[in-house]
Amino acid sequence: MAFKPLHDRVLVRRIESDDKTKGGLIIPDTAKEKPAEGEIISVGEGARKDSGELIAPAVSAGDKILFGKWSGTEVQIDGEELLIMKESDILGVIS
Repeated sequence: MAFKPLHDRVLVRRIESDDKTKGGLIIPDTAKEKPAEGEIISVGEGARKDSGELIAPAVSAGDKILFGKWSGTEVQIDGEELLIMKESDILGVIS
């Protein structure tokens, strides 16, 4: 992919959740919420302090993350729906 986010932004691919509940009920597409889990595809170079010093990002490409429900901006790149969000919108890394 020929896209690299700027500054402290990251490019994220949503990870789809299961179509069934733990009890075995099938959830229809209309009742599903968009997943709040994703995989980082690309990371910008980081934010800058007022002095101009670069702050390296805490996440890297390939990390699985959890983010807020309304985080990021949806974009289409190479026919795939992805999210661009600030690193501060990420709630945590799933290990």
